[in-house]
Amino acid sequence: MSSRVSTAPSADSLRVLVVDDERPALDELAWLLRRDTRIGRVTTTDNAAEALRVLQEGGVDAVFTDIRMPGLTGLELARVLSRFKAPPPVVFITAHDDHAVDAFELNAVDYVLKPVREDRLAEAVRRVCEFHGGDSQVAADQIPVELGGVTRFIPRSEVQYVEAHGDYARLHTAHGSHLIRSPLTTLEEQWREAGFVRIHRSLLVALPHVVEVRIDSGRCTVVVGDEELAVSRRHTRELRDLLVRRARPGGAAKT
Repeated sequence: MSSRVSTAPSADSLRVLVVDDERPALDELAWLLRRDTRIGRVTTTDNAAEALRVLQEGGVDAVFTDIRMPGLTGLELARVLSRFKAPPPVVFITAHDDHAVDAFELNAVDYVLKPVREDRLAEAVRRVCEFHGGDSQVAADQIPVELGGVTRFIPRSEVQYVEAHGDYARLHTAHGSHLIRSPLTTLEEQWREAGFVRIHRSLLVALPHVVEVRIDSGRCTVVVGDEELAVSRRHTRELRDLLVRRARPGGAAKT
């Protein structure tokens, strides 16, 4: 099937590609996007293979795609896009919440469940705009977690420390803990710029949440919320140096 294009007057607006194999859902999503004044051009297609052809021609600022489609799925489309030199941000639009973790591992900027509400779609467009404004951490700042079979999102800024669980990690916040499918070494690398540092072979701590450092008989611990966490000897000096640098004027962003 050939793609269809609708153009709005603003030259500064976003050019988006919508992909969904179900025609009613495709038409409704395109209609909602055209109502948003931040959207300038909407191109639609009912399959991911055609979407790739459109994307290879360039001129697409964001992709709004379903996940479960015949042939190439939305997740597979996103994986191909991740190999582009400058991939456009991807928003997944789906009736299923069981792919949220996979979606965010592919750096999707948002994950919107059907039926799509106009206000929720507007939030997804806002995230796309932030991405193009230079804030490529939008997706990383929202962590998908499973709660009673429902996928919810928690801000990374609420995570106080992270505990290793084999190939998984447990995120601890002031309100509880959540198990996610990511090893501690991966989070250590990805979250370093957000102030997360290793204090033990099985622990990462968020420096902004450290309220106290205790030294007793050469043993170092940190207080995070209501928890006192042990710091291994090999990480003690590095942690103290980082905390001192953050305490200096202009040093908070240096980790």
